[in-house]
Amino acid sequence: MTWPEVLASGAAGQGGCPRTTIRGAGYGDESRRAMRGYTGALFGFLAFATLCCLPVPVAFVVAYTAWSEGEDWAWIALVAALAGSVLIVGTAHRYARNQHPRITRRDLVKEENFSYGEETFVMWAPRSPKGSPRARLVRADVLEASLVQYSPEGSTGFTTYGNDHTPDEFTPLIRLRLRVHDAGDAGEAVDSAGFELTDDWRVPSVCLSAVTAGRLAVLVEPDGPRAHGKVTPLWPGSALLAGTRTCRVVDLEGRLSDATRRPDRLLRQMRISRSAGGIAMAGDTIGLRHLDAPTAARYTAVAERDRAFPEARAPVSEPGEESRWLVNSLPGERAAFGHVGRWSRRGGVLVRARFLEMRATRTFQGHGPVLDTVMRIQPADGTPQFDAARRLTVPMNYLAVLHRTREVVLLAHPNGGSYLVDWARTNLLAGTTAAGVIAPDGRELPLTGRPDVVWSLMNLLATHGVSNPAPVLDLRRRRMSALAGAVLEAVPEVA
Repeated sequence: MTWPEVLASGAAGQGGCPRTTIRGAGYGDESRRAMRGYTGALFGFLAFATLCCLPVPVAFVVAYTAWSEGEDWAWIALVAALAGSVLIVGTAHRYARNQHPRITRRDLVKEENFSYGEETFVMWAPRSPKGSPRARLVRADVLEASLVQYSPEGSTGFTTYGNDHTPDEFTPLIRLRLRVHDAGDAGEAVDSAGFELTDDWRVPSVCLSAVTAGRLAVLVEPDGPRAHGKVTPLWPGSALLAGTRTCRVVDLEGRLSDATRRPDRLLRQMRISRSAGGIAMAGDTIGLRHLDAPTAARYTAVAERDRAFPEARAPVSEPGEESRWLVNSLPGERAAFGHVGRWSRRGGVLVRARFLEMRATRTFQGHGPVLDTVMRIQPADGTPQFDAARRLTVPMNYLAVLHRTREVVLLAHPNGGSYLVDWARTNLLAGTTAAGVIAPDGRELPLTGRPDVVWSLMNLLATHGVSNPAPVLDLRRRRMSALAGAVLEAVPEVA
């Protein structure tokens, strides 16, 4: 099956694949970098690049000396010096944007080939193996998951590969215990037949949420060393089955139907796509008018069946999520109510945004892949929302809960001209760590599953310039005493 979320292909591993590693500040310094201005980062890299390219300033001295002495070749040294200066400035600008990935109006999405709906989320993930034509495409439930290995080299810098593939060193190896279901060739609903197996698989970072959600699309080969044959997870298809990526279908009459988190229907559609050799999606939408007549008729039959017998949406996460909770083992910024500093004292505010699209690239960092993203930002000043495209390092612990939420917290510059992702606050809002409040009398007030309350408390702390680099607010501390009343008022008791 060739789904359009495919971006990179090729054998996993590093054999013969050239790479470039750029050392830089560790990802754990994100909060401190958030308080550091882009100008400061740019000048810092300018100074560093100038030292690394010392022949460039020397060339200026040589050019001046030759010109003073009337040498005809002085212009050659001057051209070389100017070319080197352009290279230094361009390199420093690129590195500064990587290390301080602010979002500005320059990042507005200029052209859109499709519209982003209110719930749309598009993910372009690495290609899965196609398997043999005789392999059966079925559903598998993840019963248990544990991290076996993830130890990339150059984790504090950016590593770029020369070929489009997912390298092993930046792909976590995860042990999965699966319950593989069986289904008829006609695409009947999952029945009780099937088998269990435990094995280790490389899971692309952008598809980690499928493991947490607990629903995978797998190929089962008819022959193999085991009685049930070889099992190969289809990770882009699993992201669809988990509900991480949304899926809509426009039929021949122009009617729109939503297949998101309807696993039986999605499996039928995947089987049709696989037998047809792949079906293109525009964003998260399949247009039947663009398909050949037999394939469109099969898709239409699936849609009509869903209208006649609507399939209830599957839960966001299957039961037993605690046995699949890899978040605590994965790298990334730890969840917290966040730091404040000059950004807050100068009038900066928090802004809520939402990811609309993530696209894999050939660049990786130890804490997560570098992705081309599109997000929808709602400015704090009430001006219309806008969509911005920006290349960002997205932490793996956030990617593991991407089926739950695509919301992100931004630090808005006091003048409203730029934004910066605050991953500590984003992870807390996403629920990668349980948030809570400890009342002055010692009562523990849990905030799990209450993102709007967490959001209001983040804003309360930022407004009053109070840092809390932890996921729990302890109102017994002296520095929190002045805000205790306002915090308790914002946290209604849960019956």
